[in-house]
Amino acid sequence: MTDHGHSQQEITERINAPPGRGVLRDVVYGGIDGSVTTFAIVAGVAGAGLSPFVIVALGLANVLADGFSMAAGNYSGTKAEIDNIHRIRAIEEQHIRLYPDGERKEVREILTQKGLSGRVLDEATDEITSNHDNWINLMIEGEYGLGSVDPHPLKAAMATFFAFLVAGMIPLLPFLFSIEGAFTVSAWMTAGVFFAIGAMKSRWSLAPWWRSGAETLLIGGLAAGIAFLVGSLFHP
Repeated sequence: MTDHGHSQQEITERINAPPGRGVLRDVVYGGIDGSVTTFAIVAGVAGAGLSPFVIVALGLANVLADGFSMAAGNYSGTKAEIDNIHRIRAIEEQHIRLYPDGERKEVREILTQKGLSGRVLDEATDEITSNHDNWINLMIEGEYGLGSVDPHPLKAAMATFFAFLVAGMIPLLPFLFSIEGAFTVSAWMTAGVFFAIGAMKSRWSLAPWWRSGAETLLIGGLAAGIAFLVGSLFHP
């Protein structure tokens, strides 16, 4: 659990500059997918009995092309999320302009759901609706369940790509360096990556590190096992 200060200055600075959702989701998503898809190629090609050169070629192509594709998709998805928030903001601005009394009632209902009542509710409603930006921000959060802090598309895309690149290269290293028993070594290294990503993820959750690591290892292992099984069907 992260400690933070509670002096008035620290509270003001923290509340006025919220970090948003950050890039944790993007790093975990990119890292797991990079490991899974690259090792799936390694397992599938190895299961089919093809040469290490083919494994490296296809693996590198996957790391670069699929990594860029995921980053681009994450950028577009995050950008669409921002566009949707802006669309909703425009709708609320129009509603406040055309139906101010109805929108005030909505503010009262949101504040009532938060536990306010009586004179405090009346004063809070008046105070919030006297500030246009605060009014809209409350409506976006209370009526639509969206945060008022916009995500960062480029930051999300870069986090996804680099996590995918780093994690996706690990299953290929034994083949790049021609290590004896490369497939077995690659499998153990990839399993370690799965577990490490899950264990790292537990730092931002209440789950024990070993449970989070085992869960991610199980998910990645199932994907790799399916790929190896399918590849072995084509073994000459």
